[in-house]
Amino acid sequence: MKTEKHGNNWKAYYDVGSGRYFASIMYISREGIEEYRYEITQDIYSRLGTFSDDVENEQLIRNGEMAYSFENTMYGTLGPERTVWNDEANNAMKEVVQKQEKSTKKK
Repeated sequence: MKTEKHGNNWKAYYDVGSGRYFASIMYISREGIEEYRYEITQDIYSRLGTFSDDVENEQLIRNGEMAYSFENTMYGTLGPERTVWNDEANNAMKEVVQKQEKSTKKK
């Protein structure tokens, strides 16, 4: 089975370790970088790349569940980049912080 597909602004892959499918859409311009990652289904993955236009592939990817987004843009603001995580990533990060705090207390 092919484990990776890509277009101009998107990339999709099958993670053999977890048995899950993921896709990302990235835009790079003078204003900055935007990246959006999604967990997609096997059906969405199998349909990717069958369209003649990358916009249709991106719309199909957006049907998945957003897992992560990163924006470092200057659209009218000079603020810091914005990162958004899903609940799974947030819980994993909390576990790491708790382990670090426990190991620090033992010293």
